[in-house]
Amino acid sequence: MRPWIAGLAERGFETRFVPLPKGSAERALPVYRAAAPPGDDIVIGGRSFGGRVASLLAAESRFAGLVLLCYPLHRPGHPVGVDERTAHWPRISCPVLLLSGESDPFARIELLRDAVPRLPSATLVTFPGLGHGLDRVRGDALGRIADWLSLIRQP
Repeated sequence: MRPWIAGLAERGFETRFVPLPKGSAERALPVYRAAAPPGDDIVIGGRSFGGRVASLLAAESRFAGLVLLCYPLHRPGHPVGVDERTAHWPRISCPVLLLSGESDPFARIELLRDAVPRLPSATLVTFPGLGHGLDRVRGDALGRIADWLSLIRQP
């Protein structure tokens, strides 16, 4: 995540990395909660597992926004459990930006597109030919994140 944090800093956005314990999202949630107190001027997010944990936090607290990189909708090769991993999405009240590779084995694109409307306010950006990583399009993705952050900060 260091290049992502540096890229956002270059674009004028202060970010912090939250190291999460391995295991279940429920186990990692208290760690993220302690590092990111809710606020109308705070945007949270994460990549893959970190994004799942951030989304659980956003479902229980008020934030300005949520950025999800490569959200793990299901286990690779097992496109079941989508409902379990998105059951909390309708409770997320802040705007959400999702960025995903269209060939992500953790999020079949048609399942992701079907799930996104469960979020009250969401923007989905996909990248053809990419899987569970966006490093090849980091500059483009960072630009989209920065543009989105600027939009949600407008009064």
